[in-house]
Amino acid sequence: MNPALNRLPQGSRIVVIRLRSLGDCVLTTPAIALLKAHRPDLEIGVVVEDRFGGAFEGNPDVTALLPPDLAAIAKWRPKMALNFHGGTRSMWLMLASRAPIRAGFAHHVWSVVYNERIPRAQQTLGKERPVHTAEHLASAMFWLGVPRTEIPRAKLVAAPRTGEGSYAVLHAFASAPEKAWAADRFVAVARHLKDAGLKPVFLAGPADDVSPFSGFEVHRNAPLSEVKSILSGAQLFIGNDSGPAHIAAAFGVPVVVLFGPSNPVTWAPWRTEAQVLTSAEGMAGVSVADVTAAAESLRVRA
Repeated sequence: MNPALNRLPQGSRIVVIRLRSLGDCVLTTPAIALLKAHRPDLEIGVVVEDRFGGAFEGNPDVTALLPPDLAAIAKWRPKMALNFHGGTRSMWLMLASRAPIRAGFAHHVWSVVYNERIPRAQQTLGKERPVHTAEHLASAMFWLGVPRTEIPRAKLVAAPRTGEGSYAVLHAFASAPEKAWAADRFVAVARHLKDAGLKPVFLAGPADDVSPFSGFEVHRNAPLSEVKSILSGAQLFIGNDSGPAHIAAAFGVPVVVLFGPSNPVTWAPWRTEAQVLTSAEGMAGVSVADVTAAAESLRVRA
């Protein structure tokens, strides 16, 4: 079989459809890096909702950020469309691209619209085991024609943060209650960090209740560019399984991440020093002592 990437003319345009979810967007960047390293002549456009576009801003591998709009994608005239999202809306966007090569994972419900149906990552990688999301997405690039190589760390770009001293970032929120550690335990960890000389800095979204953390520096509803900058300069990240944990990992920040129902094999921090904490009792089974010990094991002064 002649891989799809070998059939693309020099200077072709590709669209990668990755509509939303911060962690998914961050973990798409290693696959894009592999593609660009193999074919630096290609122009890569990422189709992403505006609120998540910051995950790709400044990335030298990405030529353009495209809105999830039928006309905008058709106007870009890609030769290949690669669907990493897989939902119904993404299928319409793929068809609107009019790309002659339409690729996506064969397990997607509407994969009939693909003419390049990518098999399971385990088949491509030759490893019958659970795979990390970064491996799953990178396997698509290997199947499409990128030579097998080590999968890199996620690639994010941030403005440097200077004059802040040593600080740790804490993210005490999650997309579902069962994924969130108790606020009072985060407060206890923050006090421990402060006593050890590491300033606690909390990140929060627009709907998050930050009242338990009123005694600390809190960045609420900060733009993604600022969130990246804050995380890039941190000495430590502690938080629930969520997008900010993946951003911290992308900058090589040591990470302590608490997992509830999500599979840590699939969603653990990628390519950074990390401690993943789980309990058979759920999030409530992870103690403050567990978290502070995990931070200390990462050789962070905490």
